[in-house]
Amino acid sequence: MKKIIALISAAAFATPVAASPYINVENNAGFSGSNFTGHVTDFHLGYESGNEVGSYYIQAGPSIFAPDGGEEDTKLTGKLGGSINATDRVSVYGELAATFDDVNSYGTKVGVKYSF
Repeated sequence: MKKIIALISAAAFATPVAASPYINVENNAGFSGSNFTGHVTDFHLGYESGNEVGSYYIQAGPSIFAPDGGEEDTKLTGKLGGSINATDRVSVYGELAATFDDVNSYGTKVGVKYSF
């Protein structure tokens, strides 16, 4: 994990090829079998940058949690992630997501992408 953080840091502080702020509106719906369980809609402001080594992003804002049959709730959420180009065809990526509430919750995503 320390190596991944070091690689993302190296990509973040290297000379940027592209850097820009953005708005990300994203909806994630949940199902259990064929039953709809609810959805979350993010309204995030973010910043991303990258170069030939890799890229990174950070975004945060309100998210509306809407469970099926329950009351909607708005919470502050955010994501931090990036990718490192291991070769011309292989990249390694990761994301840390957080929801800030009475009890904060966190999620991670890691993976390897191979391009043909």
